[in-house]
Amino acid sequence: MAVRIKTAEEIVRMREGGKRLAGILHEIIVRAVPGVSSGTLDAHAERLIVSCGGRPVFKGYKISEVKKPFPSSICVSVNDEVVHGIPRADRILKAGDIASIDIGMRWKGLVTDMAVTVGIGKISPDAERLIHATREALDIGIARVRPGTRIGDIGHVIESHLKKNHFGIIRDLAGHGVGHELHEEPLIPNYGKSGTGIRLEEGMVIAIEPMATLGGWRITLDDDEWTFRTRDASVAAHFEHTVAVISEGREILTAL
Repeated sequence: MAVRIKTAEEIVRMREGGKRLAGILHEIIVRAVPGVSSGTLDAHAERLIVSCGGRPVFKGYKISEVKKPFPSSICVSVNDEVVHGIPRADRILKAGDIASIDIGMRWKGLVTDMAVTVGIGKISPDAERLIHATREALDIGIARVRPGTRIGDIGHVIESHLKKNHFGIIRDLAGHGVGHELHEEPLIPNYGKSGTGIRLEEGMVIAIEPMATLGGWRITLDDDEWTFRTRDASVAAHFEHTVAVISEGREILTAL
């Protein structure tokens, strides 16, 4: 599938939708406290998405005809769950947990996608370091975005930062193009060699999403067919922004 270049008008719509999405995620983060269920967070997120005229793009998402569609409006991945954790009424967040909250919305026909990892109550120093470094890796990756940059340049700086901080880097999952669909070309791995991969062009929109662990990089898939977790049960963190390639460099479309 070819990379889809967005028009200036489409990027305006994605900016408007992305700002709304960032506001919704902020409201969910405030509610992510000990004693709250991930199912409660999901229900509130869906209400907020619908109330602003959007549609929760994760809900009902299908990868293939043989795999169950994703049942929820957000992903809440706790501790060793890396991504795609399914919210449940009986999944109660506890002090000391860390949770990745991933959210996407179709607004005026176009999709934006973002994620943050938050600590629930007081968390361990190691978990704090992991969250901080993964968020920094996202910022460093975004800073490389401009016309002419290669995909490998982005992966290289993300990998270098996380390796320097002695964290595992998930290799089997990646960022991606986004806009008309939730997942478009190109893939944006969180590792790579500078000077390799396709060149970014003005009008491309990509979701950059570093995923790191306190242990190794290998992952397993749960029986629910969606939740990826670390094979060694180490804690994971995940951050994501939707970023447009513009003539001046880059614009984060999921910023408040």
